[in-house]
Amino acid sequence: MQNNSSILALFILIFSVQVCIPVVAQKKSNMKDQTPNEVRAKKILSKLSLEDKCGEMTQLAIDVTLNGEPYNPVEPQSFDMEKLREVLIDLRVGSILNVAAHAYTRERWYEVMDTIQTIATKEKKNSIPVLYGIDAIHGANYTVGATLMPQQIGLAATWNPELARLSGEVSAYETRASAIPWTFSPVLDMGRDQRWPRLWETFGEDVHLASEMGVAMIDGFQGDDIGDKYHVAACMKHFLGYSIPWSGKDRSPAYIPERQLREYFVPTFQKATDAGAATLMICSGEVNGIPVHANPALLKDLLRTEMGFKGLAVSDWDDLIYLVNRHRVATDMKDAIRIAVNAGMDMAMVPMDTQFPILLKELVQEGKVPMERIDEAVTRILIAKIELGLFEQPFYPMSDYPDFASEKHTQISYEAAAESVVLLKNKNNSLPINTSQKVLVTGPTANSMQCLNGGWSGTWQGNNTDYDNKDKKTILQAIQDKLGAENVIYTQGTSFDKTQNLQAVTKAAEGVETIIVCIGEMSYTETPGNIDDLNLPDAQIELVKTAAATGKKVIVIMAAGRPRIVRELEPNADAFLMSLLPGNEGGRAIADIIVGEINPSGKMPYTYPRYANALMTYDHKGTDLPKYDFSMDNFDPQWEFGYGQSYTKFAYSNLKIINQTLSKDDSIEISVDVKNIGNRAGKEVVQLFITDKVASVTPSVKRLRAFEKINLKVGEIKTITFNLPISDLKFIGIDNQWIIEPGDFEVTISNLKSDFEVIN
Repeated sequence: MQNNSSILALFILIFSVQVCIPVVAQKKSNMKDQTPNEVRAKKILSKLSLEDKCGEMTQLAIDVTLNGEPYNPVEPQSFDMEKLREVLIDLRVGSILNVAAHAYTRERWYEVMDTIQTIATKEKKNSIPVLYGIDAIHGANYTVGATLMPQQIGLAATWNPELARLSGEVSAYETRASAIPWTFSPVLDMGRDQRWPRLWETFGEDVHLASEMGVAMIDGFQGDDIGDKYHVAACMKHFLGYSIPWSGKDRSPAYIPERQLREYFVPTFQKATDAGAATLMICSGEVNGIPVHANPALLKDLLRTEMGFKGLAVSDWDDLIYLVNRHRVATDMKDAIRIAVNAGMDMAMVPMDTQFPILLKELVQEGKVPMERIDEAVTRILIAKIELGLFEQPFYPMSDYPDFASEKHTQISYEAAAESVVLLKNKNNSLPINTSQKVLVTGPTANSMQCLNGGWSGTWQGNNTDYDNKDKKTILQAIQDKLGAENVIYTQGTSFDKTQNLQAVTKAAEGVETIIVCIGEMSYTETPGNIDDLNLPDAQIELVKTAAATGKKVIVIMAAGRPRIVRELEPNADAFLMSLLPGNEGGRAIADIIVGEINPSGKMPYTYPRYANALMTYDHKGTDLPKYDFSMDNFDPQWEFGYGQSYTKFAYSNLKIINQTLSKDDSIEISVDVKNIGNRAGKEVVQLFITDKVASVTPSVKRLRAFEKINLKVGEIKTITFNLPISDLKFIGIDNQWIIEPGDFEVTISNLKSDFEVIN
């Protein structure tokens, strides 16, 4: 029987065959290479005991410090001071995370932080403050009354990086206003599997769009100084390959060839690393048979040596024990700790298990985890605490945050929500509607804030109405505000999967001109969001057909975190709006679009499939398209990536390429004129796609290489110019390295095309 070291070596060998990440020698550092924060961290490190260091590498959920049991605290919640002191003083735990069960008020957060940091800095021997982390992914969503922004997929639909930056800025401000300095956001996984229950937490399927939005959000979170009172440390997650599981189910295995891993999944993290993201969360899943937490080829060779990431790498929730009871690559928890720490994990999110620091100490004493690895990890943790200013001031007075949930922040949320909604169909200009008419509103998502906010909203699954912001409007309530309650009839018609009273819908339609049918999904995230069928439940399809059978105008609003198949119902809709979890202001934004006060400008951040078994991204290969008759034109989505209509019309002309023969070191200048030829002002996303006509590795049919969102008045013309380095056209070649090959390329902007050539 092989020993554990042999088993780990075998895993690494297997991975090196399947995903060959080359090992590059680490540069030895000296004092001259160290930043002042590194010098300070190592000075602190030199005074720490082994127990101190193991404690610093431990992250526990707040549950273990409260009265009651983990996952079941006594309400109203309060600290069990004996438990808290055991965690902070005896175990020297360096990080705490999360809420227990539900959102806290700001006042409660300040009580929590004051208690924790007072013990950590005044009673604990080493006086090191606690690094507290929270899933503030679309605002301070675990603080009662906070401004909730659109989820990431909604921000991606805006195609507006400035709104992503502002969203991060508001989230950072209100998270710090809750006394918390660290957010587990943004998600930089690529949303390339429409079944995945965390698709809505991504910036969509395209590498360039996701990279631009991710960097912008990190800039909003961190600003110029993550240590100031208005910014937080970002945490890019989940490194690496989490989002494209073979089964489409959360935390199930992924199989990703190295070429695809490098070309589609590494770049968002590389861009974020280059932008200075402070921390990183490790992927819960396994790639090519090796759990990422057990893979030094990813966590050391790729992430540290090749990509140059220097920050803190934290595990995800309970992922060490999962090496034992799910992945079965470790014999017990102690073995899992050895594997993960040696693989490159710096901090262990072992939420309810206080054994981690004890077992880690034993492993060091037994020589199974080298002290050098411990010191490396703890140094990174200390640097994060130093950069956040926790040694000087762990948190600031509540009075320093007058803009918490302010009208200023609400307006940013509203603008982001308004730009996130995508108009997918508008037959005969069915939208906007006349505000003097009577309407019927029906459907399971019509009167639900959960369907606007999604998961991580007050509670983990976002499905507890007790934590809705009571002054915010559902779609129904916002439409009632616009048209007058007396002009709006409401009957639910169906639940998400069962018909209730379709006859009532038919009856109610008799006195209205328009029926607004709100369909979609209830809030969810992670494993509870797994589904076996991407088709929309039959009950909702029948509801739309029932509405259409009345002969009245039918407006369909899909409120969902991922695309659900609507092929059968779409012909029954005169207009179709996609609501991509726009947040607390989503109802108001949708109502304003329906009545024409807002001109929709969202564009799809992923390809919306027409069939449940036809899941494909826009940047597919040419050979992805065979039909039964052997033709190669089988890309037929319901709506393509980048698609979205407006209430006005835009005309593109005068596509120019300044120099059509370029070398690999040049930049190409491409310009195009865009004119608003409609009858109202509107925003348009100018999208530049490039096709590599011939390559040594089969090229995609096209790739997004640049975009810009513009606002045009009626009759206005703007010339948009893109300066694109030829190096942006690189791809992963046969040897799994980035290359640029000479040859012919095609530019596509809207309906215009032109060619250029790259020479040696």
